[in-house]
Amino acid sequence: MLKTITVEPRPALHQLFVTHRQRFINTATRILGCRASAEDVVQDAFVKMNGSPGTAIQSQSGYLMRVVRNLAIDHYRRQSLEKRYKCSEEEGLAVAVAGDCPESLLEDRQVLDKLALALQDLPPRTRHAFEQYRLHGQSQKDIAQELGVSPTLVNFMIRDAMVHCRKTLKAMG
Repeated sequence: MLKTITVEPRPALHQLFVTHRQRFINTATRILGCRASAEDVVQDAFVKMNGSPGTAIQSQSGYLMRVVRNLAIDHYRRQSLEKRYKCSEEEGLAVAVAGDCPESLLEDRQVLDKLALALQDLPPRTRHAFEQYRLHGQSQKDIAQELGVSPTLVNFMIRDAMVHCRKTLKAMG
């Protein structure tokens, strides 16, 4: 059975947001670089604050500014992470699909051969970390324990291997 939560309207909070809305949006815009996203963050802050129990805060506008800044920073970090893992449409279209024509299968095979050569150029430990992570699905933490290094170093080794593979593919064009 779902429990219904009722939220009491908080006119003082509403008035505070109305009064300082532009300042909140300007702060979030400086962090995010996008006014539309900043407005969304300010709206999220209002919803979050309106849904929380009313507590006595000495400087409510300062507290709300902190909430807006924190939400904007979280939003920025999430965007950065999404950009890091987003690929272009061309990269997505280049993925081999079962039943492709023989020419594209040959091209894919040639790309794989180039990648195999690129991996051979890497230091053995870096190549091992990359293969364990990307090909065998082993966690970075487990790889770090196996190699006797920190998980951060494993992360850097995997990143370096990816960069090397991309450069090799570009150079071989």
